[in-house]
Amino acid sequence: MADAEVIPFDEDRSRGGAPRTGRGRASRGASARRVTPLPEQGGPVAAVPSGPRDGACGPRPSEAGGGGGASGAAGGNGWERRIAGGLAFLRRRLTGEYEVDEFGFDEELTDQVLMSLLRPLFERYFRVEVRGVGNIPAEGGALVVANHSGTLPLDALMMQVAVHDHHPAGRHLRLLAADLVFTLPVVGELARKAGHTLACAEDAERLLRRGEVVGVMPEGFKGIGKPFGERYRLQRFGRGGFVSTALRAGVPIVPCSIVGAEEIYPMVGNARTLARLLGLPYFPITPTFPWLGPLGVLPLPTKWTIQFGEPIPTDGYAPEAAEDPMLMFNLTDRVREQIQHTLYKLLVRRRSVFF
Repeated sequence: MADAEVIPFDEDRSRGGAPRTGRGRASRGASARRVTPLPEQGGPVAAVPSGPRDGACGPRPSEAGGGGGASGAAGGNGWERRIAGGLAFLRRRLTGEYEVDEFGFDEELTDQVLMSLLRPLFERYFRVEVRGVGNIPAEGGALVVANHSGTLPLDALMMQVAVHDHHPAGRHLRLLAADLVFTLPVVGELARKAGHTLACAEDAERLLRRGEVVGVMPEGFKGIGKPFGERYRLQRFGRGGFVSTALRAGVPIVPCSIVGAEEIYPMVGNARTLARLLGLPYFPITPTFPWLGPLGVLPLPTKWTIQFGEPIPTDGYAPEAAEDPMLMFNLTDRVREQIQHTLYKLLVRRRSVFF
């Protein structure tokens, strides 16, 4: 590829026929299926989440009761509920009795499976510290704009877990992804299930008007594939496509700064010829990849901080403001400067890359 800037969001390009739903029983047909509770399950609540969110109350099964017998009984009941919930989940997946929206987002699969797989990476491996997540409104649409880095887009996934697990309202972050994501086998299907959609103004505006929290990383491949020597230096944010979309939807823009992702795969080189042959925006060379083979794909266990900044309101502007190029430039520059300034502050406070 001669140009890695394949994210059409900044150019307000239409979706061009990209699929809105993933494959599978629940996504076939014109409308989404709704979860149908089975009599023996007692409704959808039979599916027990994998772990409590921030602020969740109630004793764990092993802590219930005052004595060993009561604790054992409670623990047994807890395991029974988990097994019953798991069987109910599998039954719904096999029968197709689950809900998928028009973009392919499968909320049950995301909550029960995908978040459970990402959570150990978030909590134990990168030990992500989340700040200011309350700046995302508890209801209604919002556009989260973040820096992008790390060679592989793990920062986007960690940001999704941060909003899902740490926001008081437990909101879902609907990420806008590049075309390349949806052309990859398995990855594209999982991205749809997790709520990601093509990075274009049309889809972003529809999600925002529906009251969703939408996440965008305007640097695109320029940010995620930049050399290690340029770490934490924001790349160009395009022509303000995300700003015009937020203005048209009348939703606040929430800047987000992520520290720690730059060092998981220190990119010291780029095999451009090989990248063109493989149809990739870049082919990274790191201190461990490709020298260590599959082990080189293992990210370094850096310590992360994700900070959501003060929201920038857009509802005070007139509808025609979305067509004002000077306003687009000023707001885009304001968001970019706020993210860059916060990155510098977080780096100054950081004691170590790994601690």
